[in-house]
Amino acid sequence: MRNLLLILAALCTFSLSGCGYNTLQSTDEQIKAGWAEVLNQYKRRADLVPNLVNTVKGFASQEKDVLLGITNARSRVGGIQATPELINDAEAFSKFQNAQGELSSALSRLLVVVENYPELKSDANFRDLQAQLEGTENRITVARNRYIKAVQEYNIVVRSFPSNLTAMLFGFQTKPSFTVENEQEISSAPKVDFNAPNPAAQ
Repeated sequence: MRNLLLILAALCTFSLSGCGYNTLQSTDEQIKAGWAEVLNQYKRRADLVPNLVNTVKGFASQEKDVLLGITNARSRVGGIQATPELINDAEAFSKFQNAQGELSSALSRLLVVVENYPELKSDANFRDLQAQLEGTENRITVARNRYIKAVQEYNIVVRSFPSNLTAMLFGFQTKPSFTVENEQEISSAPKVDFNAPNPAAQ
């Protein structure tokens, strides 16, 4: 009887590994690790934002709309619970991505405004914060790329035969990935106009 149980256990182990179960588990863990790093970098950026806003306030207090936009965008980002379960819910994932996109857009607008304040650009605190933000944006890009690759590998296993049967049996489903923000805008060629006035010169 004991030998029969051992044989059954060995057959189960062989059949699970042969039908993609172990691959599903390992790729799912890669996604979780990749997602944790994405959240880590987004949190780093969110933590830098108040310091950036306060530094700019001292030089450009009249730019209230831009500073308020950044503060509100950061607040919306903080209002979304970034839990591991978020990657299993396409709608919640999309809301998270949109909120992060709003914060990116608000930060871009701030950097454009800063061009009108040479004394702010030369301030050591601002330069340090700007360098940290740029580094964070690069880390976010790297972390997102790793997450996208992990999701791609996992989704291939979930949708490929025979591992798709194992996925259905154990409830593994495809996971959402990051998409391009403003897809329609970037699909058209940028317009270059060298006759446009320089905002800093106005």
